[in-house]
Amino acid sequence: MGVGIRYAVLMAGLAVVAGRVEAQQAADSLPDGVTPAMVAAGKKYFQGEGLCTACHGTDAKGTIGPDLTDQQWLHGKGHYPELVARVFAGVPMDSSKSGQIMPPRGGSGLSDEQVRAVAAYVWTLSRAPRKR
Repeated sequence: MGVGIRYAVLMAGLAVVAGRVEAQQAADSLPDGVTPAMVAAGKKYFQGEGLCTACHGTDAKGTIGPDLTDQQWLHGKGHYPELVARVFAGVPMDSSKSGQIMPPRGGSGLSDEQVRAVAAYVWTLSRAPRKR
């Protein structure tokens, strides 16, 4: 095998390893106080009793509410504490940037712990690796 081919194979292998390391770092870099179990619970609440899918869709890409999977945030910068506060408070019409309201807690009866879990799940949505 020639030097050029060996170099190409080596570089391809390094790219694969770097991609795996990057994905692991993303999984390991949850906000302070957020655990993978919390994110999993948040997904369950998002898709169920949190009523989030009514406006954000089952894929969170938005129906009448905004897309939560992109990196564009209408209210804040998408930091976890901001998301928690937003879900707790909702989005009243006078501060809505999309023309849609969101009732406090999304109109659901989620507990404080469940709201924090939903916010943790939503935080992960815009940080998921993109297929190219």
